[in-house]
Amino acid sequence: MKHIKYTSFILLFTLFSGCGIYNFTGAKPINAKTFQVNYFQNNAELIEPGIERTFTLKLQDLIRNQTNLDLVSQGGELLYEGEIVEYRITPMTATADQRAAQNRLSVSVMVRFSNKNDEEDDFEKRFSFFYDFDANEQLVGSKLTTALDEIFERITLDIFNDSLAKW
Repeated sequence: MKHIKYTSFILLFTLFSGCGIYNFTGAKPINAKTFQVNYFQNNAELIEPGIERTFTLKLQDLIRNQTNLDLVSQGGELLYEGEIVEYRITPMTATADQRAAQNRLSVSVMVRFSNKNDEEDDFEKRFSFFYDFDANEQLVGSKLTTALDEIFERITLDIFNDSLAKW
């Protein structure tokens, strides 16, 4: 009986001591309580109205949902800012008669991240992702929403990982 108590104690101690190093979101412990996401302007050659607001809100939501940081409009210890620098549709594959069979929507965002408490974490980096779709389809309405949701989910996750999770 004493052996079982001792083994159980060691097992519980190991389990709980490991939780301080890793959390389920993957974010490393960070010395900050607040974050700020400035409005990402759309500076791409091809303008799609509203994507800058959608992207800004998706980045705010991801950080708010995956951390215990508070979103502030000014003076955040962690600052995300930048602009959408590319919104482009290009043909990807062709049919036998040289017409596009598949198109690709590509979006790139330039991000400047600043950590007021640890300047070694600061970076300026371009994040990109794409969505492929049939050339016979129009990228409007719910199809465009689906494409942008997929692209922005990937880009915001990459930004989160580079700034907070350090993967």
